[in-house]
Amino acid sequence: MAAAVGSAQASLNWQAEDIIKWDSHSFEGHTQYLLVDEQFGDREPAHVLAQCQDGQASGLFYRGDIDLDETPMISWEWRITQFPDTDDEQQKRGDDFAARIYVLREHSILRWRTRALNYVWTQHTPVGQDWPNPFASQAHMIAQRQGVPEDGEWHTETRDMKEDFINFHGEAPDKINAIAIMTDCDNSNSSATAAYRSIRVHAREADIQ
Repeated sequence: MAAAVGSAQASLNWQAEDIIKWDSHSFEGHTQYLLVDEQFGDREPAHVLAQCQDGQASGLFYRGDIDLDETPMISWEWRITQFPDTDDEQQKRGDDFAARIYVLREHSILRWRTRALNYVWTQHTPVGQDWPNPFASQAHMIAQRQGVPEDGEWHTETRDMKEDFINFHGEAPDKINAIAIMTDCDNSNSSATAAYRSIRVHAREADIQ
């Protein structure tokens, strides 16, 4: 992980080599996460290949405090190869996504106070739609991108986490303490494949002097 600190701002940047070392957390079985780099004869920059099958659902979690006043923005690169076999992604039976990025404010004791944002790459739900997670209303789902792109290229996303917490949870915490990636197919008992490359938290451009 690379960290850059200015006079009043900071940024954190995780590359694939960092992400693959994040803590694994299983919800159902274990999604396979594999670091793909030049050792595999791949000419692309290193990335984390994620594959789930037969009802697997696990994520890779970074745990550490991130100040949302200094670094409210999150940017990442991802790519989709295969969607899970779902119909309604807003129902429990369809709550599987080939790729999702979590940001969380976790409370280890008062778990009902945990708040999370899930930026998901959907198969059916149009970009811009949002809904409470059907299993846990403290987590809010946001359709960031939809469908498999014809070009098969990587796509870069940027979100304002602080504004999203305000918009979807009514208020923003002063910090988050976890970021995660997850590719899951436990509810549909199907398969999915995606890849993640870099994740960065940073200041708003307008805030940088």
